[in-house]
Amino acid sequence: MPHSSPDSLDTPYASLTPERILDALESVGLDCDGSLLALNSFENRVWQAGIYDQAPVVAKFYRAARWSDAQILEEHHFTQQLAEAEVPVVAPLCLGGQSLHHFEDLRFAVFPRRGGRPPELEDPEVLTWTGRFLGRIHAVGATEAFRHRPGLDITSFGREPVAFIFNGHILPPDLRAPWQAIAEQALEAVERCYQRAGAQAVLRLHGDCHAGNLLWTPDGPHFVDFDDARSGPAIQDLWMLLSGDEHSMARQFDHVLEGYETFARFEPGQLHLVEALRTLRLLHYAAWLARRWADPAFPAAFPWFEGPRYWQDHILALREQVGLMAESPLVRLCG
Repeated sequence: MPHSSPDSLDTPYASLTPERILDALESVGLDCDGSLLALNSFENRVWQAGIYDQAPVVAKFYRAARWSDAQILEEHHFTQQLAEAEVPVVAPLCLGGQSLHHFEDLRFAVFPRRGGRPPELEDPEVLTWTGRFLGRIHAVGATEAFRHRPGLDITSFGREPVAFIFNGHILPPDLRAPWQAIAEQALEAVERCYQRAGAQAVLRLHGDCHAGNLLWTPDGPHFVDFDDARSGPAIQDLWMLLSGDEHSMARQFDHVLEGYETFARFEPGQLHLVEALRTLRLLHYAAWLARRWADPAFPAAFPWFEGPRYWQDHILALREQVGLMAESPLVRLCG
């Protein structure tokens, strides 16, 4: 793949015109009818493309320098293993014997189009069904380890994001000191949560298991977008399904666990990590926006990010998380 300049890494999709998208897809033997529909995605660029006399496909063009080819292929291998085990995930198509394709400076994969609606996560039956689904994913995920994809840890999801934000220019000057202070307190609380949890097994995960990546059909759920697949504790794929106050989350977790433990064992000590992982996600998300700010799509989609209100709210959210990590409410209610 051609070497990318720093400027091209900031704006990696400047040359991704409709003509190049179609040329890339036709290079792997797809007979495109010329219709393209941009789908919601910021880290990568994702398009639905019409194919003559066939169902449309979904093409994902990978952001340059984020993942290596080996890391992308590990994600593909994981989803293909899940599909072979009849777990309803959307795995990439193998075209010409390959799932990852190169066209000039572009890397892309092609997926079958799968529809669905957001899940009703207030419904106990939906939660239990989703728990069974995740248990099946984790049962496959535990059969081997990632060799190239990174793990979810405090350094990469916490300390590195905090350093990147503080050393950059995105923080309003009058909020730099209070934000740094609460971020450090939050990281210390995260470390205490990990200490209370003790040593935990790690396995291959979906990694970004929120409701937007879960599509529901009359035949049940299927997960999409394993782009953030990593190694980590099982609870990372469970906690994002929970919402509301602590009692609501405890009830929801009971339903998820009822289904999950049909296929995989859950270690209760991981409940100590729920609020820690939520905190790491808050820090990682803010740093992700800051790292991508030179990409023109980001200021247009997230105009509030540079304003003081966002950072004031972020400080308040981190303060709340420090309190929650001290209480570990799900440990008290479910442990």
